[in-house]
Order: sequence, then structure tokens, then C-alpha cells
Amino acid sequence: MKVLWPQYVKDRIKTTYMYFGSSIAITAASALAAVRSPAIMRLVMANGFMGFAISLAAIMGTGILAQSIPYSEGFGSKQLAWMLHAGTMGAMIAPLCFLGGPLLIRAAWYTAGVVGGLSTIAVCAPSEKFLYMGGPLAMGLGVVFVSSIGSVFLPPTTALGAGLYSISLYGGLILFSGFLLYDTQRIIAQAERYPANPEALGIRPYDPINASIGIYLDTLNIFIRIATILAGGGQKRK
Repeated sequence: MKVLWPQYVKDRIKTTYMYFGSSIAITAASALAAVRSPAIMRLVMANGFMGFAISLAAIMGTGILAQSIPYSEGFGSKQLAWMLHAGTMGAMIAPLCFLGGPLLIRAAWYTAGVVGGLSTIAVCAPSEKFLYMGGPLAMGLGVVFVSSIGSVFLPPTTALGAGLYSISLYGGLILFSGFLLYDTQRIIAQAERYPANPEALGIRPYDPINASIGIYLDTLNIFIRIATILAGGGQKRK
């Protein structure tokens, strides 16, 4: 039972969520800094295939770099790469700042409620209940990813463009909520199963940064979609 976790498991989960919270803070600070830079805003708001490709390459490249470096305690190359990834994500979502502070604060509170509620469900649910969702979630991610690409190039005024946009927006919100359940239980399972003294066995130490990236990306995607939905609702009332 979870109340009987050894101290090293509790420490691993605590450190993972510390990096998760810090990632959110770095992303928010980066977004605020990026919105004040005309050069960065021109780059992240570029339309068409080239702008999309640059954004995708920056996100994937920094993410792969951060996850590929072995973890060690303290501040080193792993932590620098992690900060670079979170900062890059902040720059990519900087255009959301144009929605206005009050709307983004509301979206942040809604996101906190969704993430907090789903995380509690995942922790209290029977062990590994949501880990069996990996296959369906991966297929759903493919559908949402293709829909997101299509909605970039097809205007929402067309029937196909509107359909793809809805799949990307509402389907993505449901999908990443499911991923949050999955990734939360994955963090717990990894913390429990990873050897207590990995160095003695000649393997890498437990990596809380890599463990945190999943729930960080889930939370960011949920926030983006909630903010977009709230902005759309506000526009309809005008």
C-alpha cells in the first residue's frame, strides 16, 4: 500500500514533483520574457510549414537532449538542458499571453483543478489501473497530432478544417487528461520498482527530471486547450 512506501520512494516522488513545479514556473517566466521580444514573437508566430517545422524541431530537440543526459544531483548539464526545454516551451506558448491576464489566470485555476483532481484519482486508484491505457492513448495521440497538423494548414472556416480543429482541441483535452492519469501512475511505479541503490548495481541513478517531463507536458497541453476554449467562449459572447 502507498502508506507503506519506503522513504527513498517518497523522496523520489517528491523530487519528481519538485522538478514538475519548477518546469511550470520556468515556462511561465519564459513566456512572459518572450512576449516582450519582437524577434522571438515573429519566429513563434510564423505561419505555414516552415514556422511549424521550426517550432516542432525546437520542442523535440530540447526534449530529447534533456532526457538523454544522465541525471546527477545538484546543478549540471542535465539541469541546464531541462531548463532549456522548459524555456523553449515557454517561448512556444508565448502568443497565449495576448489572450489577456484575467483569462489566463482563470485557465490556470481550471488547469490546477483538473490536474489536482486527476492526480488524486490516479494515486488513490488500484495500482497500475491506468497503466493499461498506454496503447489506446498512443493511438489517440496519433489522431490528435495529425489533426493538429491539418488544422494548421486548413482554415477553420471550412468543414474539414473545423472538424480537425475540434478534434485537436476537445479530443486533445480528453487525451491529455488520460495521459495525466497514466503518467502519474507511471511515476509511482518507477519510483517503487527502481533499485534502492542503483549505483551499487552499476546502473544510472533514478532520474526525477525524465519522470517529471510526462506530467509537465500533459499539464501544459491541458492548459493550452482550456485557455483556447475559454477564449473561444469569450469571443462568442461578444
